[in-house]
Amino acid sequence: MKVEIQNKKGLTTILSIIIDKKIIQEELDKKLLRLQSEVSLKGFRPGKVPPAVIKSQFGKAIYGEVIDKILHESSNKALEEKKIKAAGQPKIDLKTFGEGKDLNYTIEVDSLPEVNLASFKNYTANEYLVKIENKLVDEKIKEIAKNNKTFSDKKEKSEKGDLVIFDYNALVNGEKFEGSEGKNTRLVLGEDLFLKDFDQKLIGVKIEENKTIELNLPENYPKKELANKKAKFECKIINIQKPNETKIDETFAKNLGAKDLTDLKSLIEKKISNQYKQTLDSITKKEILDQIEKLHKFELPKNLVEQEMHLMTRKLKKEEIEKHKSKNLKIAESRIKLGLVLNEYGEKNNLKVSNDEVKAEVQKQIKGMPGQEKMVLDYYEKNPSAAQSLKGSLYEEKILTLFKSRINLKKKNITIIEAEKIIFDFNKSSQELSAHNHNQDHNHDHDHKKETKDNKEKKVGKTSSNVKKKIKKVSKK
Repeated sequence: MKVEIQNKKGLTTILSIIIDKKIIQEELDKKLLRLQSEVSLKGFRPGKVPPAVIKSQFGKAIYGEVIDKILHESSNKALEEKKIKAAGQPKIDLKTFGEGKDLNYTIEVDSLPEVNLASFKNYTANEYLVKIENKLVDEKIKEIAKNNKTFSDKKEKSEKGDLVIFDYNALVNGEKFEGSEGKNTRLVLGEDLFLKDFDQKLIGVKIEENKTIELNLPENYPKKELANKKAKFECKIINIQKPNETKIDETFAKNLGAKDLTDLKSLIEKKISNQYKQTLDSITKKEILDQIEKLHKFELPKNLVEQEMHLMTRKLKKEEIEKHKSKNLKIAESRIKLGLVLNEYGEKNNLKVSNDEVKAEVQKQIKGMPGQEKMVLDYYEKNPSAAQSLKGSLYEEKILTLFKSRINLKKKNITIIEAEKIIFDFNKSSQELSAHNHNQDHNHDHDHKKETKDNKEKKVGKTSSNVKKKIKKVSKK
């Protein structure tokens, strides 16, 4: 095998490869001998079909299989010989081939760039720890208590706040319609959860009373022909119940699954804290990723950028792709760059994600979706790419956890009010950046009137799924 560098420009290299016809013939002869023991043809005993006969009947197919094998093996050897770490699959261009001829072909390949990592000392980020005040926890418990009312029977007339249980039959223009009957319908008076003002007309009713209510059906009624039509409801009051005073005590806490009231408060505090933590952690992550992008300068493999562009725009129409081509290119380049740098940090620090860790994360998701366990499990079993994507996300999280342990991470204890302001300011700046980019696109193309779903600015922490899936594989070549 003869390998020469025909052309090299930046990360793109074109190799010329020549395979001697003798090597090709040897592979053909080996293939024919293997087939002799496998092929069964009429007029010949099993395993006794002459190679010449096999060749006459299957020659083209055999030659094609042999050439495919040689192309695969020789191109990999050529990359190893020239110490090229391929970023994706090379493009093969056959020059000369055919029985009795040398195989002459070229491969065009983009190399992975050399990434010189910035020291962890160059990074600074904020980590926010939110203090949850007791007052907020108490308010949340009162809200829970309000939404978990219990009721007991009463004999008096219904009042606002009571639960009324009734059957009804309704007519529009004297005729029944879909949804015109209801049994044991339950309404808390004053919550206005049925038809607008319907429960107001049930104030003052008694058990066993028959009540006629006339109201217009809503504008958004599913049957358009009935929208805004007057309906007559004949209601039979089955029962009336008054709300019980909800005592926030140990029993209340245990009914909600807590050990006691102190435990309930702790659980609620943790839940509120986690809600803020997720958003604030995303802001910290964005700070780190922005610095990663600024601190690293290197050429990007064109094919990875093109593949990322394709993934981003595959569901868009051709004219939409052309309108936002420049913007999409910047986003694709950013994602590929972040993916390459993060992967390099991961490899340099020997970070890996085991299959057990992926399984544990799947189990975590299953526990978080009670009643849908089988659906989640089936999804990952039937979609290997989903499991691979999950593995990529876990890998990225490991890298970012490493960052937090090594960089200058300023821990700040903040109040809820301060957290709200930080989140507000972050969202505002993100929107302004998006609007700025939108205006730039508008100046470039006056017909641009809206951003498409796939053309949003890169979200917090979003790196290339293309890189996550492929980078580890191609970097080992």
